[in-house]
Amino acid sequence: MKREWNSVKRLGLGVAVAALVGAGGMLSVRAADPQPLYRVSSDAVVSETALRAAIDPLFDEADMGDTRALLVMRDGQVIAERYAPGFGPDTKLLSWSIAKSVTAVLVGLMVSDGRLALDSPVPVDAWRQPGDPRGRITLRQLLTMTSGLDHVEDGDPLPAGDTVRMLFTDGAQDMSGFAEAKPLAHAPGSTFSYSTGSTMILTDLMTRMLTNSDDPDARRRAMQMFIDGRLKAPGRLPSLTPEYDAAGTMIGGSIVHMTARDYGRFGELLRRHGRSPTGHQILPEKWIDIMTTPSARNPAYGAHLWLNRESSESALMPGQAPASLFGCVGHNGQYILVSPSQRLTIVRIGMSPHKEQRVAVKTALARLIGLFPG
Repeated sequence: MKREWNSVKRLGLGVAVAALVGAGGMLSVRAADPQPLYRVSSDAVVSETALRAAIDPLFDEADMGDTRALLVMRDGQVIAERYAPGFGPDTKLLSWSIAKSVTAVLVGLMVSDGRLALDSPVPVDAWRQPGDPRGRITLRQLLTMTSGLDHVEDGDPLPAGDTVRMLFTDGAQDMSGFAEAKPLAHAPGSTFSYSTGSTMILTDLMTRMLTNSDDPDARRRAMQMFIDGRLKAPGRLPSLTPEYDAAGTMIGGSIVHMTARDYGRFGELLRRHGRSPTGHQILPEKWIDIMTTPSARNPAYGAHLWLNRESSESALMPGQAPASLFGCVGHNGQYILVSPSQRLTIVRIGMSPHKEQRVAVKTALARLIGLFPG
């Protein structure tokens, strides 16, 4: 089964934009599968009947859009999973902005190594000229989307936005360079503005900490070795597959692939405060605390992680699920939802391009979460 992003690259901007706006069912090459996996086991406190009744609407009701995979884990064990026809446990699924949380974990590893400092100005060459106000931007500000850099996440029309330009048109050859060239729109730290460009700057920073080379192949190799050795292997995430741009920079804001089960294991890594399935501490607990601490400019956002708090810019379901819930959220309705108090991780991957569809999906997911105590 070919990965969606490879199809996007071959077919060009038209298909890429279709994927972003949701007309992109064509992006997956699906094998015929008349009996996709649907497995539910009884939890100690939730019956199989109740679980199925909560899961089925996500696949069967048209107002949800297209759900491709749904996974429920409790205490680290898969207790339910369902796939749409053509998808299964071995299908690598496109992350969209779930990738941002993966990038934040990698940044945390570099901070714990002493390669990067959370509250120091980031070493971006383009910002080092005397008097350049961008030279004050810190790692924390990039992580909390408060860098102040000018960035239009969603354009009107869509191709006019900076994200589409960076991923698919004039910025695609060097995505971090495109993002780093942007001027300030606000003073650093003063305003929340969600930006895939900020994440691309982070991935470039990490790569430059690993190699001095500008050769794209050398940059890819250096970053991939770091990912494989520090996250993929110890985190038991065998399907974790990032994409890279032509400059050799990981597309850490948007384009990572994993199976639903590995998305679940990634959520469990966060729920378990950085501990692997074997109990090994691969990421400092303090870093998870940083990721889940509300930022000063948006209480519903931490460090590249959404929090279940009331805000004018909230991506989760405040009031419908525990306040301690947090999540990795991707374009068109990709979710890893983690509820520590319920010992619960839920993954939903699909295509819900319209706002009302995503509202329906979140309401259904909140009902599923509500089945569990805690």
